[in-house]
This record gives sequence, C-alpha cells and structure tokens, in this order.
Amino acid sequence: MTPPEALVEDTGNTPPAVSVCLDVLKKRPDFLAAARGRRQAMKGLVLQARERRDDRATIRVGYTCSKKVGNAVTRNRAKRRLREVARKVLTKHGKPGHDYVLIGRAGATVERDFQGLCEDLRRALASVHR
Repeated sequence: MTPPEALVEDTGNTPPAVSVCLDVLKKRPDFLAAARGRRQAMKGLVLQARERRDDRATIRVGYTCSKKVGNAVTRNRAKRRLREVARKVLTKHGKPGHDYVLIGRAGATVERDFQGLCEDLRRALASVHR
C-alpha cells in the first residue's frame, strides 16, 4: 500500500540529480598512468590527475594508502574518508574525461578535520587544472 504522502508530487525544492558519476579505478595500469600525470601534495592528501585520451566523459577516481599511513584499520578509515571527500568535491569540481588518484598521507588523512580535507582537494584540483 502506498502512503498518502507519496502520492503528492513535490516539484518545488528538490535538488537536481547529480549528473556526474564517479567510476572507480581498479587496474594497476590506470594507477600508473595517473602517476605519470600532474601531481599536487596538500596537508591531508596527495592528488594525481591526468586527462584521458578516450571519448568517455566520466570522472574516474582511485584511492590508495600505503603502510606508512598505519595498520589496516587506519588505512581503511583513511580510504573511507577519501571516498567521501571525492564524492562531495569531485562531482562539482572534477573535469569529465580525467582520472584522479587520491593518496592518503600518514597521520594527516585520518586526523585532519573533514572540511579541511575537502578544502585540500578543492585547492589541489585548482592547481592541477591550471
């Protein structure tokens, strides 16, 4: 049974659907290709970026944290934070047709406040796309 409030169409204040979809890099050659591109180090993360030479207009992103970041629990926490930062920032400021790799930094990625990480990624993107 459909609840009564579901029958009312609300066309007023609903936000527009996000038109940019993030694809995840999974293959080693994609990470190596991004490493040959532009790079920008910030307090909370390192960004590697490259423009792809194909006709797909998607943004692809990869995440990596070395053992320098900490044990498995710490590395996974850092990658979760990087995924959320990418979801918030890359959908608005990333360029379609680009690959990005976000690299966690020892201590900083886990301990830095979330708004600081978002600002780090925004500034890194501005620097890389200059």
